[in-house]
Amino acid sequence: MGKSEELFERAVKVIPGGVNSPVRAYQAVGGAPRFIVKGRGSHITDEDGREYIDFVNSWGPLILGHAPEKILSKVCRAAENGLSFGAATRAEVEMAELITSMVPSVEMVRLVNSGTEAVMSAVRLARGFTKRDKIIKFEGCYHGHSDAMLVKAGSGLMTSSLSSSAGVPEGATKDTLVAQFNDIGSVKALFQQYPDQIAAVITELVPANMGLVLPEKGFLQQLRQLCTENGSLLIADEVITGFRLSAGGAQELLGIHPDLTTFGKIIGGGLPVGAFGGQRDIMMQTAPCGKVYQAGTLSGNPLATAAGITQLTVLKEQPEIYTRLNSLTEELCDGLTALIHKYQIPAVVNRAGSLFCVFFTSHPVECYQDTLTSDRKVYASYFNYMLRHGVYLAPSQFEVGFVSAAHSQDEIQYTLQQAEGFFRTMQQ
Repeated sequence: MGKSEELFERAVKVIPGGVNSPVRAYQAVGGAPRFIVKGRGSHITDEDGREYIDFVNSWGPLILGHAPEKILSKVCRAAENGLSFGAATRAEVEMAELITSMVPSVEMVRLVNSGTEAVMSAVRLARGFTKRDKIIKFEGCYHGHSDAMLVKAGSGLMTSSLSSSAGVPEGATKDTLVAQFNDIGSVKALFQQYPDQIAAVITELVPANMGLVLPEKGFLQQLRQLCTENGSLLIADEVITGFRLSAGGAQELLGIHPDLTTFGKIIGGGLPVGAFGGQRDIMMQTAPCGKVYQAGTLSGNPLATAAGITQLTVLKEQPEIYTRLNSLTEELCDGLTALIHKYQIPAVVNRAGSLFCVFFTSHPVECYQDTLTSDRKVYASYFNYMLRHGVYLAPSQFEVGFVSAAHSQDEIQYTLQQAEGFFRTMQQ
């Protein structure tokens, strides 16, 4: 028995499921989760000393790779001055100035502690600003685990075959309406059914919690128009895509101007942090300026802001990083697609910038229902084969892969070689 297995046996006795976030439990792929001790560049190392090329990257925020020296030095310097103050700091101002300078739709921003908290606060703000209660979300999109958002959600809830969660009272979700992503008719129908009652529509601009689903041409633009016509706000959940698809987020890349945007741990270089921001008149309704209350003792933590300012500054000043990320991910996805055709495997590869996902299904994946056709048993076999051969992928069909600036072309080619080995076994 390896050290990861031993630790997992200890963990299940004192931690529910042995993990502190459900997708880490490997329930969708089998076996004991790997316990990680170190990450450097594009690699992670587990308790048994096994090294892997990492395509999870802490679920996206490590866009520069693990432990880049520039970020480490800034965090260490900040730690020497104190870990937390519960008071205002210069770094909070600099972080806010940086975010508002990079994302055109964000005129003001409030720092919080996680993506879940950012979404919860943005939804509350939208309701307070519009004086309406109902929210439209999309089936399969995951917006954190606040009560109102745990309706037809993606991510770990899909892995566990749950559409909601026990412990969420009916009253907490009665004003959450569900539409189908890429189906503008389903959104129009809800606006017609509930005229002058919908505070906001919230969506991942590029859904990345049911695997990866790309927005059809014109869908987001129509969504923007519907919200404007009905006096509702458009909330862009960029917890995954913000600053990853471009320096201005998916909204810059896709030409969408939301009213509010939520960000997650990518703005902290991987440390726990989040933010929500948007138009000045809306944001000014947040306490202490307005009547929408939101607070957090550790919001704007000096370690997270030190890491975040450093990473965001690099991304702002070095746009060539995105060219490199896109090139590497394109090489990986084109290579996977070529292998799928070569070995006639029923599978498709979806890609958006440096995000990617392999679905083991015979037809295109363009909506939530399409994702459910993917063969999860085959994905589990694929995951475990790649893990044994030193490639660390998401332990769930319904999560995505992330390429970092620390990955090399040699590592992409090695990954393709191992994928070919797996596809070859499928023919035997």
